[in-house]
Amino acid sequence: MEKENQSREFTGATKYVVDDELAKIVNISMGLEMPLLLKGEPGTGKTMLAHAIAETLGMPLIVLNVKSNMKLVDALYQYDTLTRLNDSRFGDSSRDVSRIEDYIRMGKIGQAFTADTRTILLIDEIDKADTDFQDDMLDVLDQMEFDIIEIDKTIGTRHRPVIIITSNAKKDLSDPFLGRCNFHHIAFPDPQGMQEIIRVHFPDLEADLAKHAIATFYKLREIDMVEKKPATRELINWIRALELDRDFKSQHLAKGEVPYLGVLFKKSQDYAVVNDNLSRRRQF
Repeated sequence: MEKENQSREFTGATKYVVDDELAKIVNISMGLEMPLLLKGEPGTGKTMLAHAIAETLGMPLIVLNVKSNMKLVDALYQYDTLTRLNDSRFGDSSRDVSRIEDYIRMGKIGQAFTADTRTILLIDEIDKADTDFQDDMLDVLDQMEFDIIEIDKTIGTRHRPVIIITSNAKKDLSDPFLGRCNFHHIAFPDPQGMQEIIRVHFPDLEADLAKHAIATFYKLREIDMVEKKPATRELINWIRALELDRDFKSQHLAKGEVPYLGVLFKKSQDYAVVNDNLSRRRQF
């Protein structure tokens, strides 16, 4: 494995606002060559952080979206037995069926290990996987190698990837897993932090609209019985929708009028609860 010096530090990206504590844990994780585990509710920017690091440091991003039924081998490599069988039966392929190597395809972790340059490896929503998957994966990431049993070959890393792991905390992670990672909890932004995020995305946004949109957004998040509260991405899309509406004025929000609820709330029950709450408020 070739070890590379990390000459540049992560300080944020063009569309990603980062505080000092988060920037420090990203940089120290790269320096220690340890995976960084990010927790926080959906919509706090865990996944987008990996994209921001890749953008800032000019590194390719490889994303492993973890599924509940995923096996570790699927993230490492796949042996395409069906194609080999068809090639063997019909004999119309340029591939040599006696060379199993020609039928091995790298999974996302395998791609990061064998890439020509250092990559960011994002392992997204690790809490969907079972404990065996989590612990076995960390063994591979510790050793920076894995075996392809079909060809009796060990694959090592050419360039050690920067590893970002996200969790929505829906399931507890094992102690061995936690012990091998650095950790950071990304809290949902407070109104002041959200104002900075919105300023980055909308540098020319009317100040009154920004003020009333953010205030309304946080009031909506406080409504009881909402299962999926709107996140930052919904707020950004909602402001885009308000800007596209030529008849909309920021004073409408100040009066309690909230258009385009469907941009903020994606579940029928949540939409109904919020719509009913707003209707009752307007009656008084």
